[in-house]
This record gives sequence, structure tokens and C-alpha cells, in this order.
Amino acid sequence: MQKSKQISLGIILAIIGVILFSAKAVMVKMAYKYQVTSEHLLLFRMSFSLPVYIIIAQFNKPASPENIKRKDYLWIVFFGFIGYYLASYFDFLGLQYIKAGLERIILFVYPTLVLIISRVFLKHKITKQQLVAILITYVGVLITFWQELQLDIPNLLSGVVLIFLSALTYAIYLVGSGWLIPKFGVVVFTSYAMIISSLCIISQYLIFDRSDILSYSSEVYVLSVLMAFFSTIIPSYLISSAIARLGASNVAIIGSLGPVSTILLAFFILEESLSILQIIGAGIVIFGIYITTRKK
Repeated sequence: MQKSKQISLGIILAIIGVILFSAKAVMVKMAYKYQVTSEHLLLFRMSFSLPVYIIIAQFNKPASPENIKRKDYLWIVFFGFIGYYLASYFDFLGLQYIKAGLERIILFVYPTLVLIISRVFLKHKITKQQLVAILITYVGVLITFWQELQLDIPNLLSGVVLIFLSALTYAIYLVGSGWLIPKFGVVVFTSYAMIISSLCIISQYLIFDRSDILSYSSEVYVLSVLMAFFSTIIPSYLISSAIARLGASNVAIIGSLGPVSTILLAFFILEESLSILQIIGAGIVIFGIYITTRKK
């Protein structure tokens, strides 16, 4: 009974975390209207997040310090660099070229990447239920994506490649987090990984950029603060908590809600188009997630 409650809680945490992460793409597109660069916007997002992660890390200790080896800290540095620095950087660059809804759809390849990486490197078995869920959600995503393929978007290929790289690096992070969270605990692992990511982004600015970052419209800084708290800090802990309860593969499949929530948010906030096909595709995606979670 207790395990059932933990699984149910994990599903709820994953869904909320995915929806909050998805809102980031909408806020990024809103910020781009004020001529902010992708590098500066990412810098603002993580700089506003960094103090919170440092404070939280100070007041929490690893869950199983006796099981932690020196190389585990090196793995955290690696996954912090790969997962939230590179993944975010590729994502922000890609959003310069394609719409928010399309970005979320391309990112959805990461559940499959998580399953493949887990199978190859961690020898995790891919269940029939997971395969069926992936296939169903892919059908839904393809239906939703179909109209986007018909559009003549400048630099579409560049945007697609960058977002795919974001999906790949995020998948690597998810698999790694599923392995390290039991040792460090949800809060400590997430805090350390996000601190590393923030320091990477700040270092990039100090080494390669150093241009003026104080002359943007006030809306850019407001959106960055909102992005930091509601689409970075809160969902990062929610997703890590969900992974601890459900495993990286199942959380990745629940992540297919991302395209659906972003398309809906983009429709209501950015006034991007929403077609009958996209609504049908969204319904199929939700059904695929139901297949993943119904036995739980």
C-alpha cells in the first residue's frame, strides 16, 4: 500500500514537473520579442536560480554518504554540465529558429533515448508496456507534428538539429540521475547538478562574451525570474523526486505531456495556431501515458 502511494505521488510529481518545464519554451519565445540573445537569457535564468540552489544545498546532506565515492562527485559535474547546461543551451538556440510547440514535439524523442541508453549502459529491461506506450505517444506526436512539417520555416533544419541535441543530452542526464539519486538523495543531487550547470553558463559568459547585460527591457528580467522559479527550480526537484519513485524510463514517457502542454500554453499565451489534428494528437499522447501508468 505504501509503495502504491509512492508511485501515485511520483506520477503526480512528474506530471506537474513536466508541465512547469514546458512553460519555459513559451516564456523564452515571449522574451525573444525584446531582442535578448539566447546566451543572455540562459544566463539570467540560471543566475537567478543559483542562489536558491546554493542555499538549499547548504541545509541538506547526502542520503547515503557511506556509499558515495570520489568519482560520484565527478559524475555529478558531468551530468550537471551535460544535462542542464548543454541541454538548455541547445534548447535556447533552437528556439530562435522554430516555434515553441514544434520545439516540444522534437524534444519528445528523449523518452526513446532514455530507454535505449538505459538498456545499453545499465542493462535495464525495456518492458512491453513501455514499448506500447512509446509507440502510441509517437503516433500522437507525429499527428500533432504533421502540420508543422508543411510549414516553410527559415532555418528549420538548424532548429531541429539543435533541439534534438538538447533531447539527447537531457536523456543522458535523466539516466545518470536515476543512478545517482539513491546515493545523494533527491534534493542534494538536484542542487549540486544545477549549481554546476549555473557555473558553466556564468563561466561561458565571462570567458566568451562579457557584453552588456543590463540594458534590456524590464520584461526580460521579469520573465527570467519567472523562468528561474517556475520552470527551473521547482520542476527540477519535482522531476528528480519522480525519478526516485518511478525510474528514469517511466518519467521520460510521462514527459510526453510536454508537447501537449506547450502547444496549449502557446495557443493561449502566444496565440499560436491550434488545429483539430493537434487536439487529436494530444489525446493520443495522453492515452499513451495512461498505458504507462494505469497498472500503477
